[in-house]
Amino acid sequence: MESRVIRLAISPCPNDTFMFDAIINSRIDLDGFDVKVDYMDIEQLNAAALRGSYDITKCSTALLPAICDGYTLLDSGSALGRGNGPLLVRRRGESEPLTHIAVPGEHTTANALVRTLFPDIQRRTPRLFSEIAEAVAAGEYDGGVLIHEGRFVYDRHNLELVADLGVEWESRTSLPLPLGAIVASRRLEEGVVRDFEALLRRSVEYAFDNPMLSREFVRSHARELDDRVIESHIALFVNDFSLSLGTEGREAVRRLTSIEL
Repeated sequence: MESRVIRLAISPCPNDTFMFDAIINSRIDLDGFDVKVDYMDIEQLNAAALRGSYDITKCSTALLPAICDGYTLLDSGSALGRGNGPLLVRRRGESEPLTHIAVPGEHTTANALVRTLFPDIQRRTPRLFSEIAEAVAAGEYDGGVLIHEGRFVYDRHNLELVADLGVEWESRTSLPLPLGAIVASRRLEEGVVRDFEALLRRSVEYAFDNPMLSREFVRSHARELDDRVIESHIALFVNDFSLSLGTEGREAVRRLTSIEL
């Protein structure tokens, strides 16, 4: 079969590496695809999506309106669910209103949620997600929004929870929270997109069926190496919605982005 080269970009976080392990490490039949992968922080991924740099890429769901002319949302691979929202935190014992916080990127779903749910917080400074907890603990910001592994370990930095943005979202919408998406360039032929989407679904299915086979690969890219944190991260962000958005998942994306799918 003729090789079909795909330039792929995902984050190094456990949910992405867990879902894509079977593709990247050729644990399943790749249906003729030759996948070249780069790993980036979520805001770097968003910037690359805005430039149209990759054939298939992870991005923040909140970015979809800005890139919908160039990319189409895939049905598999999303980070979407309940009880998995970004966490707004502050230093333990502080009581003054939050006025300046760190967010994990201008175009992230986390920033969009703060803008919607906490409009009084006007100063939101983008910062690499893995640096936010330490920066808040050091007093550089009044608070910060934690995503990925950071949401599991903020207590180590003497921080306390102000709000779970996922809980706030669910209380207002009764829908799961769509955080991250996998999108395909509209430059690709429809058949290529369809075949890759099927391949990705098989990769997620393989990950569910063989969860330990990807462990070393996942750990090699993770920021937080505690196995319990990695397992919690995967359990929270990889679920049935990762196999298929379904009707409820697509409605959640529509509610967050106001775009028709």
